[in-house]
Amino acid sequence: MNSFITCLRCRILLVFMVAVSSAAAANDDDARSWVDEIILGIDSLKYQLNTQPLSAKQQMEFYANIAGAYHPFELDSAIVYRFKSLALAQTLNEYEMMMDNHLELGLYYSFKGIYDEAFNHIDQSLSLAVEHGNLRKEMHAVASFGFMYFQQGKYNMSMAYYLKYLPIVEREGWINSCIGCLANLSEINRRLGNWEIALQYLKQAEEKSNNMEEGSYRWLMPQVYNEYAHIYLARGDYNEALRNTLIADSINVENGTINKCQSKILLASIYLHWNDYERAMQYAKESYEQADILKDISLYMDAGKIMSDVYLAQKRYHEAETEAYKAWQIDSTNLEVSRALVHNMALANICMGNTDKAAEYLKKYAELNAQYTEKSFHTTLTDMTFKYETEKKEERIALLEIERQMFVKERVLYIGLGVTGIFLAVSLGIVLSQYVRNARKNQQLIASEALQDGEIGERARIANDLHDRLGGSLSAAKIGLKNTDSLQNISDKLEECIIEVREVTNNIMPRSLRLFGLKGALEDLCAQFSNVYFHFFGEDNRIRYNQEYSVYCCARELVNNAQKHSGATNINVQLVQSKKYLTLTVEDNGCGYDEKTVVKGDGLQIIHNRVASCKGKMDIASSPGKGTETVIELVVRGERP
Repeated sequence: MNSFITCLRCRILLVFMVAVSSAAAANDDDARSWVDEIILGIDSLKYQLNTQPLSAKQQMEFYANIAGAYHPFELDSAIVYRFKSLALAQTLNEYEMMMDNHLELGLYYSFKGIYDEAFNHIDQSLSLAVEHGNLRKEMHAVASFGFMYFQQGKYNMSMAYYLKYLPIVEREGWINSCIGCLANLSEINRRLGNWEIALQYLKQAEEKSNNMEEGSYRWLMPQVYNEYAHIYLARGDYNEALRNTLIADSINVENGTINKCQSKILLASIYLHWNDYERAMQYAKESYEQADILKDISLYMDAGKIMSDVYLAQKRYHEAETEAYKAWQIDSTNLEVSRALVHNMALANICMGNTDKAAEYLKKYAELNAQYTEKSFHTTLTDMTFKYETEKKEERIALLEIERQMFVKERVLYIGLGVTGIFLAVSLGIVLSQYVRNARKNQQLIASEALQDGEIGERARIANDLHDRLGGSLSAAKIGLKNTDSLQNISDKLEECIIEVREVTNNIMPRSLRLFGLKGALEDLCAQFSNVYFHFFGEDNRIRYNQEYSVYCCARELVNNAQKHSGATNINVQLVQSKKYLTLTVEDNGCGYDEKTVVKGDGLQIIHNRVASCKGKMDIASSPGKGTETVIELVVRGERP
């Protein structure tokens, strides 16, 4: 099945690449045609999801693949399927998939401009990565924070995250990530007006790309060439700007639409300067089409800005105001682009003679300028702080060199002490290992004895049932035989005996467990109660008798406890099973309890002992007013004999 999923991934990627290439070759006349091709791939995935017998882990991967396919053109659907994948990842404790899903959700919400949600998901991905020591995922989250703040126009915050990201990816030798980070830092500095620093970052990106094979970095280069074009455009070298933009656009033919949108904006700007309004408007509209495919608010604003510029140059003032206002409404918090858009709206109204509206927009333009000036001041302050920190680091490097020399002199002494320490550590390790083995034996012995005590109690309960319930019914039937007039009563008593026998035997060993296995037995158990719901994920395989019986008894005891003591209105029993592992979860919405103060009863101790006898583990999470969740995990010990 894993190979099948891999094939589907490859198929969707192939469809995507072919569709993008076809759209580019047609000069973007049918830029959306590739969407139909991807939808066919998504429909194929959904069909397999609904018809194939998939495990919970495979369903999780399918949901993630569908979300990834939806991402380039339908963010709302991508978010829905990411949440489905995340829910299963949390159930299965698939931490890497949890990190990936949180990270992707953060990026989706960044594209939609919902930054609180974006921050929350990226932060959860970062926390999981740090907790589990996954450096690569941690760096992905750091870079995503940089992207999110860049989307908001908070360039200082964005730069801080990318500067944290850069030295680590350089140290780890992740060249692709390093080139992308350098290009992003160049763009940030270019937007802040730091042209020389921006050029330095671009040159570093080119140098690193020269040490790689062409195909491995080619998808990164459009951004580098576009940044060169932006700088040349700002300096008034339009021919060199055009040359770099056309190089970027030629690579974009093979690599999607994000940088293609930037290339179209650059081309529109260049032809606008040359007063070629027809071609400028053509490229401006193409940039807007690309932004519309991606649903990226930052690209929407840039595309709307260049369209408004072209309309102004053509003296089509109403269209210029409309386009600028539409772009401004998308995200008015982006000071850099908002200033230019409000300026266009004011200028358009001046030219149309709308003095009141022009005055209103000029006032707004002055406010935005003041905010931008304050922001620039903080940027200058940050640069000064960065310079000061750099000088401090250089002093620290000199001190570290002195410390290194002292370390060399002391190393000989430490080696001698180290050998002695190793000998002591090995000796201590042997003693501790023996102690741990003895402790495990004692623990298993205690668990075994406790389980035997539980079985004795169970036998006593069964004996009482037979004596009090079945014995009483048979005695009544015997007395009734002396009176021939009470045959109907005797028949009723015997029927009661039969029902009692069935109940007692079902308590000893449920018939559904013997015939249908654990899944069927739990379904029957839950069906006895109106407020208990059963959920199953995975493979319905028979396992060893003692494990089936132990898990069933644990589930029955947990459900009975919830019914008697918690006051729950909703109890969920979930079984997740694969060839190697089994997880039982019983969750209720009852009153809960304080785990630190409540004394646990004999029933819970018996459950602990049953789980210990199967070499499993049990976790209980409960707090007052928030219900109780019990999770039992076992390693499946072969198929049922």
